[in-house]
Amino acid sequence: MTEPRSFVIRRAFVVPLGLSLALMAALLVVTIQHGQPLVKALFLIVFAAPLTVLFVESAWRRLEVDAAGVTARRLLRSRRIDFAAVTALETVRVRSRVFLTLVAGDDDYLIISNGYADFPGLVRLLVTLLPETAVTDETRQLAAAPPSRYADVVMAWFMVSALVYVLVAQFRW
Repeated sequence: MTEPRSFVIRRAFVVPLGLSLALMAALLVVTIQHGQPLVKALFLIVFAAPLTVLFVESAWRRLEVDAAGVTARRLLRSRRIDFAAVTALETVRVRSRVFLTLVAGDDDYLIISNGYADFPGLVRLLVTLLPETAVTDETRQLAAAPPSRYADVVMAWFMVSALVYVLVAQFRW
């Protein structure tokens, strides 16, 4: 590997989250302007809070893989695991959801989900950079044919369409 590679959460998931937040803000403004009950505004705020956290975490999350190791970057924190210290690269699969666990000793590990863009490339890269004894057979099989996951993207776009519908309905009443 000649140069470091960076992997981010799929933008097909992050973009609709941002749109949903913008639509919730617009809906909140319309709700207040129309003098609707306070409960509606509170309802929007309660749902917008965790969505904001999810959006910010997803937008800032990134994995940087270089020849020596993996650095996981999140908002205001980062974590690095050197390949020399890795004892295992394991796979946990729940339907189309996949989690890789990069283990370095008893207390040092990194969990990587298939929410990252180019997840197949990420798995293949990790398999090639790690010592052969650290990679489980299940992970090798996964690298050969990683599953695709679209349910989270579809759900995020469904949320956008539902919010657009509710926003348009506010102007019809």
